[in-house]
Amino acid sequence: MSIILGVYFSGTGNTKHCVETFVKQYDNNGIAVSIESPNVIEAVSANNTIVLGYPIYFSNMPKIVRDFIDKNKNCFQNKKIYIIATMGLFSGDGAACSARVLQKYSAIILGGLHLKMPDCVGDKKALKKSAQANHELIVQADKKIAVAVQRLKDGNPHKEGLGFLYHMAGLFGQRLWFYGKTATYKQKPNIDIDKCIGCGRCVSICPMKNIVIQNGKAVSHNQCTLCYRCFSHCPTQALTILGKQVYEQCLFEKYS
Repeated sequence: MSIILGVYFSGTGNTKHCVETFVKQYDNNGIAVSIESPNVIEAVSANNTIVLGYPIYFSNMPKIVRDFIDKNKNCFQNKKIYIIATMGLFSGDGAACSARVLQKYSAIILGGLHLKMPDCVGDKKALKKSAQANHELIVQADKKIAVAVQRLKDGNPHKEGLGFLYHMAGLFGQRLWFYGKTATYKQKPNIDIDKCIGCGRCVSICPMKNIVIQNGKAVSHNQCTLCYRCFSHCPTQALTILGKQVYEQCLFEKYS
């Protein structure tokens, strides 16, 4: 039986990798499940120690993660939670974004870990790195995870993202200026109907069920959580979200 459970939300595979790696190194029997899994609440209820992982968007946790915690608040009472926040550029108090909510629901926060990973935003040229640079980010993240696992075992866990200075960095670094991007589901993916072939790939993988096929073409609504999963899997590069041009479709497997 596992002594630790990983729970994650991952749009392009970065956070999934980090959480799975962490729990496996902590306990060889450890498992990790997505918040999208139909069995996730049963798993959370059956475990006392949980590693919660999610990506950071504009120095905030994804709305889908906040909703998951709020919806299942009773499951987190007295649970011991270690938080992993992944980011492409900057996080600030990424781990504390969920810690503050979880503590309100009587969870016990063990620590926080911030990990730089390949940026999922592939429609903003300024955020793109070479494949080698992205691979090196993963290598360094894996090394940091190994240290973090040992520190948690030793009773001296990382506290990254937790505390006043982290809070100020996250608040004034990005969140205060871009709060509307993550506070609600507002961002609407842009679909180039000339490129869209109506394959339905985006429909099947969207965690928000935000995209449908109408008259043979994909149509999006205003329930996007900015995970870039549809963007990164579209076979014809027909989708953009924050930018207007596809520079690179970013999936963890490309750089690992």
